[in-house]
Amino acid sequence: MKKNVIITSIIIGVVVLAIVIYSAAGKKDNVAQLEVAALKGKFEVLVTTTGELQAERSEMIMAPADLRSRNLRFGNIRIQDLIAEGTVVDSGQWVATLDRTESENSLKDIEDALQRAEGAYIKTQLDTTITLRNLRDEIINLEFALEERKLALEQSKFEPPATIRQAEISLDRSQRALDQAIKNYGLRVRQAKEDMNEAFIDLSQQQRRKQEMLDVLDQFVIRAPKSGMVIYHREWGGQRRTVGSTISPWDLTVATLPDLSSLMSRTYVNEIDISKVKTGQEVRIGVDAFPEKRYTGRVTQVANVGEQLPNTDAKVFEVMVRVRESDPVLRPGMTTSNTIVTQVLEEVVYIPLESVYVIDSIPYVHKRGNIRQVVVLGESNENQVVVEQGVEEGEMVFLTLPVNVEKFITRGEELVPVILEKREAKRKEEEERKRAEEERIRQRDQRLREMRTSGNRQMVRPGS
Repeated sequence: MKKNVIITSIIIGVVVLAIVIYSAAGKKDNVAQLEVAALKGKFEVLVTTTGELQAERSEMIMAPADLRSRNLRFGNIRIQDLIAEGTVVDSGQWVATLDRTESENSLKDIEDALQRAEGAYIKTQLDTTITLRNLRDEIINLEFALEERKLALEQSKFEPPATIRQAEISLDRSQRALDQAIKNYGLRVRQAKEDMNEAFIDLSQQQRRKQEMLDVLDQFVIRAPKSGMVIYHREWGGQRRTVGSTISPWDLTVATLPDLSSLMSRTYVNEIDISKVKTGQEVRIGVDAFPEKRYTGRVTQVANVGEQLPNTDAKVFEVMVRVRESDPVLRPGMTTSNTIVTQVLEEVVYIPLESVYVIDSIPYVHKRGNIRQVVVLGESNENQVVVEQGVEEGEMVFLTLPVNVEKFITRGEELVPVILEKREAKRKEEEERKRAEEERIRQRDQRLREMRTSGNRQMVRPGS
């Protein structure tokens, strides 16, 4: 009994499934295909990118320039405190405080060196005083000895010749000793002066180092050089320099005071589209923070050499866009959407990208009458593509893949050689562009090597 119920249930299920499939098939045959007419008119070739606003001109808020002093050795200095980004400050107002810990340790080392220099100077002074006094006493004693030898010679004039000769020799010896002592004294005076001068120079140098370090520490409280809005400085890697960031002697920028009257949008264009972008092209700019506002701009700079941004594999080229309008709501760091008008074509036929299908690298569109039409495509933007051959103005093409597409007949096969020829020309153009970029990179690297070599030669002095 139970077995018959199960079999009956299975049969009913199969029948229901067959009815559903049949109904769905019937509906599919009757589905209305979406069509669109090919349009003719002005066509804009666009490149859309995301950018970031920055001031064209900025006043740098700098750490003390003496951090680069040759007399002092500074490592990376940490930012201990920093005013909030976007704060409007007056000239001379506090902006940041640098951490003094490492520098105060260096100051203690300098003070120790200064004490040693002071001790060395006093010791040299005492040694010189004692040495010269001893030499003067020796000269006085030699002068007395010389007087004694003179008296002895006078008293020996009635003595035998040998005694007189011996007195003369003693007098000559005393005279030579005195002359030698006087000469040695002059040399020791000069030597003492040099020793004192050297000790004084070392002492003065240590005093200057201490004073210079104290002056630098006084400047660890950073103030605004003029009025403006504080914007955090971005490092090479793109990170913002904030509390806890370090400042090296080679990059002393703590923050910036941008000129908000002239803003730029820094953006990056993929290497696939960079050949379309040129200076002077018009740009439509939107700001994510104010989607209702629209601005215009112009491309002012296109990088010659590509780069690879962090955490990405694609190579991109930096493009700078100057914003024409000035708006008090705009701030550096805001995200922008940039639509670069790279080309404007007049009176061309274009269709939606969704209507184009590719089979074996050949583009097609589908028309009424079960026709699969080969088309020669031109420039494209995000939504449409230009049709150079294969579709006329007003012709209807399907937006979606038609039903029973396998029954469609292919037309326009004579356009395939034209498509292949265009593709080959584009490939050669791309290869030429890559070769030009590689050559620019090679020349840049060569210039950098020459600059390093030249710098090293200047650092090596003759005879060193």
